[in-house]
Amino acid sequence: MVELILLAAESSAEAVSEALIDELDALSASVEDADAGTAVEQALFGEPGLAASGAVWRRSVVRALFEDADGASRAATALLAHYGDALHLRSIDGVADQDWVRLTQSQFSSTEIAPGFWVVPTWHEPPPGAARVIRLDPGMAFGTGTHPTTRLCLAWIARQAAARSRRWTRVLDYGCGSGILAIGASLHGAEDIDAVDIDPQAVKATAANAAANGVRLRAGLPDTAHGTYALVLANILSTPLKLLAPLLCAHLDEDADLLLAGILERQADEIAEAYRPWITLSVRAEDDGWILMSGRSARARVA
Repeated sequence: MVELILLAAESSAEAVSEALIDELDALSASVEDADAGTAVEQALFGEPGLAASGAVWRRSVVRALFEDADGASRAATALLAHYGDALHLRSIDGVADQDWVRLTQSQFSSTEIAPGFWVVPTWHEPPPGAARVIRLDPGMAFGTGTHPTTRLCLAWIARQAAARSRRWTRVLDYGCGSGILAIGASLHGAEDIDAVDIDPQAVKATAANAAANGVRLRAGLPDTAHGTYALVLANILSTPLKLLAPLLCAHLDEDADLLLAGILERQADEIAEAYRPWITLSVRAEDDGWILMSGRSARARVA
């Protein structure tokens, strides 16, 4: 098997990926942000009431798999001739045959979030002494418990549950991915949970993972979230979090908890500023350069 990697401008990325599958016999094709992990990383999303930031990134890496080098070379030659300066060849390299399912599973091991609280992939057995266990099959959705942002959120839920879980009578997990945060909240006493995501695959994964853990929740697209909640969770990225500030804060009940993650240390001030008209946010924890921010909405005024 051979992998073709191309660097595409915004004007060509989507058409190139379609041509690879539809016309050039690629076995698969994917498009990634060429600037991921840098200061100019660009999030793509579309939320209710908010304009999407675009269909593709300014610069994209297009990856395609072919059965042999001849097929990859022919595809590269045709695409470069057609798109000119909007497309550049990065590499054509062989890919070793592997058991991709086993390789993927090996990357996710059981993770202890707090004493006795574990996230355990479905292909592992829970460790001895695990009192609360999230059994997880992320499928095509984000959220395995191994990423710092997920660990930070789950650890906060575990720490706050003793004092706050009786108030978590309605919970919103916005951008739920695999549903891991919603499930974690439920295992710590939260009730009446809505888990929403713009990705239908994430909605399916959340529903399946909730059922596997014996958790009752409603999984759906963002427009299914309604009313106010005692706990709002959002582990996304800084750019959508800033734009979502009025929407997420509108979902906060009186004296409600707001928990935000997917934020780098250097982004703390801009996130706090974006939410300042509605709520005061503070940094609560840090893990490998990522931070957790939370705040509590105002209590009702007594007449």
